Amino acid sequence: MEFSSKLLQNAVNEVSQLPGIGKRTALRLVLHLLRQPKEQTSELTSALNVMRNDLKFCNSCHNISDLEVCEICSSHNRTREIICVVEDIRDVMAIESTSSFKGLYHVLGGKISPMDGIGPHDLNITTLVNKVKNGEVKELIFALSPTMEGDTTNFYIFKQIKDYTVETSTIARGISVGDELEYADEITLGRSILNRIPFENSLKS
Repeated sequence: MEFSSKLLQNAVNEVSQLPGIGKRTALRLVLHLLRQPKEQTSELTSALNVMRNDLKFCNSCHNISDLEVCEICSSHNRTREIICVVEDIRDVMAIESTSSFKGLYHVLGGKISPMDGIGPHDLNITTLVNKVKNGEVKELIFALSPTMEGDTTNFYIFKQIKDYTVETSTIARGISVGDELEYADEITLGRSILNRIPFENSLKS
């Protein structure tokens, strides 16, 4: 792709690094921004800079937050003894959209994947185990995507907490094996949360 401007080319190159954005789509987006008033482009870049510099991660669940503790963890309307364990913030958003879960979350920040060089110590597992050890939790719901990496992560956490008094369950397999949680429709995902099964049962399937 030939560019008449290095400035345009640099902008397209940067935008094309976003997931799912190729060079042609990046060019369309950049040209669209060029057609907008400068004030609108400035507001966009300002919002991105503020987000990048000021966004925090909740000290309790590791979800994104504007404050040290996120709105979900600080809410008095949530069941604090039940924690839904998810891979990342997109899964929190997906489950929240179902309005089927009123407990708290714990965001691991990924899944155990030796092929990608991601081990247990690269994830937010220690803080989760500490919550169980401190007796804060009555039930953990494993809501990781039903992939090999997700199942491996679930099993690793299960082994870490099996000697403590805590129930463990996993979302019902209304989610197809191999699917990512964020792409499930709200009804299927909601039912999977409500119809969760004991984790030990999932090991026998």
